Amino acid sequence: MDDSKVCLADVKVCVIGTWHLGTVYSACLADLGYSVVGMDSDPERVKKLNQGIPPLFEPGLEDLLSRNLQASRLRYTTEIWEGINGARYILIAYDTPVNERDEVDLSQIWDIAGQLANHIDGSAVIVVSSQVPVGTCSKIKALIAETRPSLKFGIAYCPENLRLGQAIDRFKNPDRLVIGADDARTLGKVEALFSVIPAPKVRIDLRSAEMVKHALNAFLATSISFGNEIANLCDEVGADALKVMAALQLDERIGGKLPLSPGLGFAGGTLARDLKVIKKLGEEAGCATPLIDAVLAVNERQNMVVIRKLEKAYGNLKGLTIGVLGLTYKAGTSTLRRSAAIEIIGELTFRGARVQAYDPRADPEEVAQHREFLFCSDSYRVAEAADALLILTDWPEFKELDFEQVKSLMKKPFILDARNMLDGEALAQKGFIYSGIGRGGALT
Repeated sequence: MDDSKVCLADVKVCVIGTWHLGTVYSACLADLGYSVVGMDSDPERVKKLNQGIPPLFEPGLEDLLSRNLQASRLRYTTEIWEGINGARYILIAYDTPVNERDEVDLSQIWDIAGQLANHIDGSAVIVVSSQVPVGTCSKIKALIAETRPSLKFGIAYCPENLRLGQAIDRFKNPDRLVIGADDARTLGKVEALFSVIPAPKVRIDLRSAEMVKHALNAFLATSISFGNEIANLCDEVGADALKVMAALQLDERIGGKLPLSPGLGFAGGTLARDLKVIKKLGEEAGCATPLIDAVLAVNERQNMVVIRKLEKAYGNLKGLTIGVLGLTYKAGTSTLRRSAAIEIIGELTFRGARVQAYDPRADPEEVAQHREFLFCSDSYRVAEAADALLILTDWPEFKELDFEQVKSLMKKPFILDARNMLDGEALAQKGFIYSGIGRGGALT
């Protein structure tokens, strides 16, 4: 059946996995008109989703859930059969976990492939959007074929385009949609699914589509490490990396959208996951990846810039009280997963500092798992008796603080702005010692 010519409400889509990726996908597809069932094995998460409560903060997501639940276009279940029964599309949308070495864990993918083998029929198309290594879709197909060798079905890979804090807009208004499949029929069906999204559709083979995600994240990670390496050099020679990068971005060959802003290393596990996948692919193929190795090395040492700057100002950090503003790995989300702030706090406490911190959106359950810092009720409590105040996540509200009050509360008015989001000259006029990343090295 040509899904481009039918009523969307009659097209059932099952989305498997309901953390960030799957919740955004299910809510957005329902909002675009499809009949959507989200499936997850976690009964508590499913219960909350059916009440309109997302598993983490994402701007606009709670309203989107509530609207589509009320319109009966969306519901969630723990039962795989209930999810896929009658579904024309089955989207695998797990947020693929990584370990502390940023190595991908595909156990959920293999488990769901085994379950699908027992339930799907040939009319459904499996669309994988989880971040997975090249060759994963072929392995999913092979696993299903082991159980159902005579079953004919389509499988496609469509790399997700989401960004925490901008996920809904990125889903509905992407730069392009990559659709990877090894047969024209499957390509056509998946293009029909996404025909409601006004973006160019790039039709390629499965393995090329999987590689697109690796290559894109590796390129973005390279840009970040490049910007940070130049910033560290700027600190040593007295140049301002913000001005350097602004000049570079005016070159039409570079443009203004690349992540060149100096600051902390990339976090969250997403970029590093793909770098590690590429590195492993290279090792297995006997193909050296020296650039990828260098990008990882630059990133792994970047967050230590904060420690080095504090030690330059104070020497021994033992016994100091350090205030930290921002715990989530980026503004616009609630997760502390693989956050640079958490890594830096660990280094501070290892060196004997006492840390007090605040974040406006940090997930309370995640915060409760961390005993290495005192979580405060607001930014001003963080400043109380602090020897230094660190800005580690670029929440806009930190720009609006009453810095006269902040100064009056601090033991020493030293601000280390690792996100370069504050006006250093204005703070210096108020009597602060201000240090950014890549701003020339001097404490103003």
